[in-house]
Amino acid sequence: MLKYALWRIAVAVPLLIAATVISFTVLQLLPGSPVSVLTFGTQATPAQVAAIKADLGLDKPVVVQYLIYLGHLLQGNFGTSYINQQPVTEEIASRIPYTIELACAAFLVAIVVGLPLGAIAAWYRHSPLDRFVTAFSVLGVAVPYFWLGLIMVLVFAVKLHWFPALGAGGPRSLVLPAVSLGVGYAALVTRLFRGSLIDELDKPYVQYAEARGVPRSRTFLRPVAKGAAGPVLTGLGIQFGNMLSGAAATEIIFGRPGIGSLFVQSILGKDIPTVQGLIVLVAGIYIVANLIVDLTKAWLDPRVRLYLAGLST
Repeated sequence: MLKYALWRIAVAVPLLIAATVISFTVLQLLPGSPVSVLTFGTQATPAQVAAIKADLGLDKPVVVQYLIYLGHLLQGNFGTSYINQQPVTEEIASRIPYTIELACAAFLVAIVVGLPLGAIAAWYRHSPLDRFVTAFSVLGVAVPYFWLGLIMVLVFAVKLHWFPALGAGGPRSLVLPAVSLGVGYAALVTRLFRGSLIDELDKPYVQYAEARGVPRSRTFLRPVAKGAAGPVLTGLGIQFGNMLSGAAATEIIFGRPGIGSLFVQSILGKDIPTVQGLIVLVAGIYIVANLIVDLTKAWLDPRVRLYLAGLST
């Protein structure tokens, strides 16, 4: 298990480096220049433009620019924002708590809603209740979360005045964005958990236990649920990263000052250091989330532990 964890951490390093290379290259290919943004509305002379480029390091070859950026990144320095001249790490640190709060709340909605519905659908499979839950999961995946967010603002904030429409001022302001972002993922968890439970219920060890007189509820709550948790955990680990990226539209709709809205503002303002810092941050969260999921899956499922033990011998 320890060897597997160390191997997964070692694999994460080149993935992070690849993320920096891709983000740096793509941003270099975007039309426009940070200098044009900084000098917008002014009559900068060619000498002033050249001085700004030299100050930002944009007069150097692209490869040299990347190596300088990578060296700063290894020291924990994401650079300085082109727009407000503040360190990118400070700007991200001031915004990320709002995004993590939203992503965790949406993640909680996905688990609290998705797992029970998936279990109910698997227990009563092929029944009208199962078909109703399946219809909900299909509808939840199909409905865009930003459209659902707009509808929820119109109904629950504008019409009923139950929740605030904008801002991040307390638990009540978190309800609408968390539900609008989490419903789609709850539908996905429902489908994953239902399918995994049905696969486990059809396996020979469950039939053998029932033949011995073991109540179905006992096998359902322990070995079946643990065996079915693997695919769900993998899906949730991937979707947690998607929640961070999906939080951009949600934060804009609900006026939350998270990294999603910062990302959009930075792209529009050609603020390359901030965009690069956010991409590396999200990539790191993806990798860490998948690492935690893989280790949790190995801890829950003894078959995975046996497989890993075989690899280490």
